[in-house]
Amino acid sequence: MTADMTADTAAATRRVGVLGLGTHLPPGTRSNEEVARDAGVTAQWIGERTGVLTRHVAGPDEAASDLAAHAVRSAVEAAGIGIADVGLLVCATSTPDELGPSTACRVQALVGAHRAVALDVGAACSGWLFAAKVAYDWLRGAGADGYAVVVGVEAYSKFLDRGDRGTSVLFADGAAAAVLGPVDEPYGFADFRLGSDGTQAGLVLIPGGGSRLPAAPATLAAGSHHIHMDGRSVSRFIVDVLPRLITEALDRAGLGVQDIACFVCHQPNPVLLRRLGGELGIPPDRLVVVGDQVGNIGAASAAYALAAAAARHGLRPGDRVLITVFGAGMTWGSALLTWSGARALMPVPASVPHPPVPNVSERNLP
Repeated sequence: MTADMTADTAAATRRVGVLGLGTHLPPGTRSNEEVARDAGVTAQWIGERTGVLTRHVAGPDEAASDLAAHAVRSAVEAAGIGIADVGLLVCATSTPDELGPSTACRVQALVGAHRAVALDVGAACSGWLFAAKVAYDWLRGAGADGYAVVVGVEAYSKFLDRGDRGTSVLFADGAAAAVLGPVDEPYGFADFRLGSDGTQAGLVLIPGGGSRLPAAPATLAAGSHHIHMDGRSVSRFIVDVLPRLITEALDRAGLGVQDIACFVCHQPNPVLLRRLGGELGIPPDRLVVVGDQVGNIGAASAAYALAAAAARHGLRPGDRVLITVFGAGMTWGSALLTWSGARALMPVPASVPHPPVPNVSERNLP
């Protein structure tokens, strides 16, 4: 057998899993009472309809890359590697620092990962899992074992119309990162499945600021730089796609709900997530719900929930985790992960209130 054949065989059989997790939430917060005042609803209404209790908000001088850098540092520390060991840094976000360069390059500079290839992945709230698949394939195809960091981050507060109760009650800021690298049998990722349907791209978007509607006085006046969401259609999409992702993943693996130690999902709405979990027969203690404390943090949601499962829910080596994501685009995905016992660092921010903002127009939450 030649050296090339040996390398190809090793790459084909190389297992890749999570070696460390880190999260970051900015210290600023907005309570349901604050959000309700601006959105023209009550705090009770927000809690009953969404389950979100509070949300973290980046400061005026904080961009997505700043939040992501904190999470990356924690993930690298949790993995017990040096930042110089990172060969790939993939950032998933729909709220980049700027249209170009990639936010991953900003993060790379902030953390000093000078040996890493840095790139962004844009798949909205599905982004972290899409980015993890990029890193998974990169690592499996490499000539030798290495490490990749995958970070999901959003600074949604920069793009919210505070008077739009369909979005302001849900979206928030935060980051979560994972170090991916070699793991032993039977640990690691398996059965990635990703999908998208661009015909539904208009259901959730920030219409202004890109090449279709460049920033101009007219786009500012029209509120085109805020998040726009067709909440009813998005809810119908979630109700269809989440049960399908879970049941199809279980069927492919020949597993049942009872075989999964932890279900890690995107966190669009805790009330809806818990309802769908119950309909699928998922025991409440196996469904990770973090959206009540952090809101919808988009591409960071699934990784943040995975970190919470590791740090707070007692994941043990060998436990099976089913990860499911869905988001604007529309996009969706799933993966099975056999847990290797990785450490998760979730620093607790010192919460400070967010300054009040003027009341603006009201829309309806579906």
